[in-house]
Amino acid sequence: MQDQAGAPDNFQRLWTPHRMAYIKGENKPTGEGPGDGCPFCTIPAMDDADGLIVARGARVYAVLNLYPYNSGHLMVVPYRHVAEYDELDPAETAELGDFTQRALRALRKASGAQGFNVGMNLGQVAGAGIAAHLHQHVVPRWGGDTNFMPVVAQTKVLPQLLRDTRELLADAWGG
Repeated sequence: MQDQAGAPDNFQRLWTPHRMAYIKGENKPTGEGPGDGCPFCTIPAMDDADGLIVARGARVYAVLNLYPYNSGHLMVVPYRHVAEYDELDPAETAELGDFTQRALRALRKASGAQGFNVGMNLGQVAGAGIAAHLHQHVVPRWGGDTNFMPVVAQTKVLPQLLRDTRELLADAWGG
């Protein structure tokens, strides 16, 4: 039988080589502290467009996920490098809650999101990719957004570039 690697067939393939860095854990911080290359500590020093920051508060900020589950997947992150939810002070907790509510409103306004997955993975064993710096995920959902692609092809199709998504959400964020 002839080797079929690379031979034309009836399948279209979506290649996402940029995700290999995430899968392999390249440049993943050690989690020992803010000086370990933690992206959530370095992002606030960037301008909003380069850092994919949607909005900034006094104690937290909202940023798009570089490896989103859906278009508009963002995270609410405290500026302070803390790992556990119960390590937040009352003001950080309040602003994290406020920013989560504002994220829901902005995503509904900008994209017509019909539902959301909201939550935190606390600790590496709970699925936190960066366990050392707490972050809350806000993932917009739509009817039918899980189709054959992720189920059969293990590929998520995102119809919008992150910079365009950031711009729409920043405009929809409001005061």
